[in-house]
Amino acid sequence: MDFTVLTIFPEMVEPYLQYGMFRKAAEEGYIRASAANIRDYASGRHRVTDDKPYGGGCGMVMKPEPLTAAIHAAKERCPGARVIHMTPQGRPFDQEMARNLSLCSGLVFVCGRYEGIDERVVAHAVDEEISIGDYVLTGGELAALVVMDAVIRLIPGVLGGEESAEKDSFTGRLLEHAHYTRPAVYHGESVPDILLSGNHAAIESWRLESSLVRTFLKRPDLMEDSVFSKEEARILTRWRDRLSRIIDNS
Repeated sequence: MDFTVLTIFPEMVEPYLQYGMFRKAAEEGYIRASAANIRDYASGRHRVTDDKPYGGGCGMVMKPEPLTAAIHAAKERCPGARVIHMTPQGRPFDQEMARNLSLCSGLVFVCGRYEGIDERVVAHAVDEEISIGDYVLTGGELAALVVMDAVIRLIPGVLGGEESAEKDSFTGRLLEHAHYTRPAVYHGESVPDILLSGNHAAIESWRLESSLVRTFLKRPDLMEDSVFSKEEARILTRWRDRLSRIIDNS
């Protein structure tokens, strides 16, 4: 899969691509990832990429010519790539969107700066606008890296174990279960005995209940209107019955 980040600050993006999952995925041939400098596609001695907005107002707007040329160059490298504009006005990014994007042949990220980019670029050269949250950043670079990170880990083989991504939070309806590692006792708190038992069926049951607990306490909205499995319903029914006894005895 091919990734290109279009930015006036490629030095912000390139170091991130040299570490961890990004580097491993590139070395093993799962992805190609690079940052392209939009200034390289600007004309004139000063390579200007922004100008004053028509109609007046504060700030500057990124010019359409360099952006469009940069997008066209990225599309020549990967003709089937989807062009993504990172903006707070876009669709909220989530795990389902990450999964859909992971099926693309490539992604080209347009990272705006200043007051934004000329709307004609959005209308004629952008396939989709994406937001990573209801807040404003100084540029789209960090947002593009967030989306890339979420997408790349879903490419088969990148994480090594095929189940790794499937068991993450937000892959299903529930948050991921709690995790523990050595030492067995830390600050006086022990690892749950069941995780040391070697009983894999019991461990899976514990993990499911842990997922239910964490989801109920941290993101109960994810459980609303859910269709629960028989095992999940059994656990929730046990909770309900126990709470009823506690209330009745209070």
